[in-house]
Amino acid sequence: MVTAGTADPRPHIDEVLVRRLVDAQFPQWAGLPLELLDPAGSDHVIYRLGEELSVRLPRHAGAIGQARKEARWLPRLAPHLPLAVPVPVGVGAPAFGYPWPWAVSRWLDGEVATVEALADSSGAAVALADFLAALQGFAPEGVPAEDGGEDLTGRPLSERDRATRAAIADVDGVFDAAAMTELWEAALSAPGWDGPPVWFHGDFHTGNLLTVDGRLSAVIDFGGLATGDPAPDLMIAFTLMSPDSRAVFRDALGVDDATWLRGRGWALATGLNAYTYYAAVDPRVAAQTTRQITHALIG
Repeated sequence: MVTAGTADPRPHIDEVLVRRLVDAQFPQWAGLPLELLDPAGSDHVIYRLGEELSVRLPRHAGAIGQARKEARWLPRLAPHLPLAVPVPVGVGAPAFGYPWPWAVSRWLDGEVATVEALADSSGAAVALADFLAALQGFAPEGVPAEDGGEDLTGRPLSERDRATRAAIADVDGVFDAAAMTELWEAALSAPGWDGPPVWFHGDFHTGNLLTVDGRLSAVIDFGGLATGDPAPDLMIAFTLMSPDSRAVFRDALGVDDATWLRGRGWALATGLNAYTYYAAVDPRVAAQTTRQITHALIG
C-alpha cells in the first residue's frame, strides 16, 4: 500500500505499453484488440487480447514470480483437475521500461462467483471440495519443495502472528477483538499438519472462482500455488459459503478438527490483512473481508 508522501514504486501500465510488449514479443498476436479488465484485483493489470487470450502484468514486485510458476505447473495440473484453470501460452520478458516477466494465457469465459448465487449451494460446496481433493492428490510422492530456485514450501501460520495481532488491535470496535484473539490463539495452538506435503492454491477465495450459467467453471490466479499444509485453501469456506454449505464442504473434503481450526486462522489473518489495507478505499473489498472475518469467527 502506498501512503501519502511516498513515491509509488509500481510501474505505470497502460494500453500503449501492453500493445508494444505484445507486438514486439508475440508478433503472431500483433494487432489483436486489447480491452482492459476492470476491476482486475490488486496483483495484476489484465487485458483481454482478442477473443481467446488475456495478458496479465504484475502491478508490484510481490507478484513477479506468478507468470513463470503458472507456465511451469498449470499445464501439469490441469488434466487432473475437475474445474478449468488458466492455460499459459507465453511468458513475456521485461521491456520498454516494464521491469518484470508477464504472461499471455487462454481467456476463460465466466463471471466471478458471488455469495448471493452460491453461498447456500451444496452442489458448489461439493464441487470445491472435489477440486481441492484433486489438487492435493496430484503427484503426492513428488511434490517439490523448490523449483528452479523458487521456494514452493508454504509458510506457517505463525509467521503472520505479529501482523495479525496488530490488525486485531487496529480494527477493535469494528470487530470483536476478544473473539478474534481467542480464535487466533487457538489456531496457532492447533496441532500442525502431520501428513505429506500437498499442493494448495494459496489464494482460494470467491474472487478467484468463475461461473458459467450459475455453475462453477474455473479457478484462476495461482500466484500463491505452493506445497505443504492444505489449511490455507479452507478460506473459501468462509469467503463464499453459509454455515450449512460449509458443513457439506467440510464433510466432502474430510477435514479434521485441527486442520479446520488452522483454516479458520488463515481466513481470519488474510481477511484482516486485506481489510486493513483496502477497506477504507474499496467498498467491495470491505464487504468481502467483513464477511470473511465474521464467518471465520462463526466457524
